[in-house]
Amino acid sequence: MANLITPLGDDVYEIDTQMAGYQGITAGYLILGDRPCLIEPGTSGSAPVVREALSSLGVSADDLASVVVTHIHLDHAGGVGDIASLYPSAEVVVHEKGARHLASPERLMRSARMVFGDALDTLFGELKPTDAARITSVEDTGVVDLGGGRRLETYYSPGHARHHVGLLDSLTGDLYVGDAAGIYIPETAEVRPATPPPDFDLETALASLDRFRELQPTRLLFAHYGPVTDVPLTLDRSEEELRLWVETVQRAHDAGMDADHAVSMVLERTAGRYRAYEDPELREKYEVLNSTPSNVAGIMHSLRT
Repeated sequence: MANLITPLGDDVYEIDTQMAGYQGITAGYLILGDRPCLIEPGTSGSAPVVREALSSLGVSADDLASVVVTHIHLDHAGGVGDIASLYPSAEVVVHEKGARHLASPERLMRSARMVFGDALDTLFGELKPTDAARITSVEDTGVVDLGGGRRLETYYSPGHARHHVGLLDSLTGDLYVGDAAGIYIPETAEVRPATPPPDFDLETALASLDRFRELQPTRLLFAHYGPVTDVPLTLDRSEEELRLWVETVQRAHDAGMDADHAVSMVLERTAGRYRAYEDPELREKYEVLNSTPSNVAGIMHSLRT
């Protein structure tokens, strides 16, 4: 368990939530203190891993004060129902556009089943309902009390998903970016876009990156994966990747090509761009998390709407 927990300073701990058994692609974060807070619990299958990690850090069933998700995609929030059951005193915080899906996840799970088929069970498991009385929804901004004057401030940041928020720690200046700044690959310090259907929108996503810049965080904490200290460079790279992928898919769309041809164009345009993809194991791992066809499908969808 020790190798799955990384202390990041100021009572912040990164927890590898091991989606589908993969290490290093899904991270949750625990902020200890007077009111311990878990950010991004991961999938339903991650719940036992998270519980063991919290226990090893001294957080008992009655200690956890809050569970916060940047958005309700299953790699981030699929384990909310499980964690809520294990930690009965914890408040669950989510953007208002995602709250009803945590309380009644049937529609979300049906949609996910249509996309992933039988692979859903291996990748994510079943999102279980959370008592609506325990869910606190936030709007454009919100505050989560971490105790001792410390707080987690939420900032609406759509573009990747319409229910996405960034989270700023008032003590450290850490910004939990969810997927709004893309996927960070720590092995090579590279960024890939995260543009799945049905919510992706380029201009909205770019506006969210601008909002993150305005917050002037000291560090970015990616759910995929880990902390980044070079904030301006990373946000600029996130914007660059978004523009490159959308421009490429736009060409395919304008030429009347289908999604398969658009994927081929993206693969050709980005060949050699990501050093991580030169390693077959890393390529497999990150395609499971952030597949090229899914990203292209999201961009194509945005161009048609």
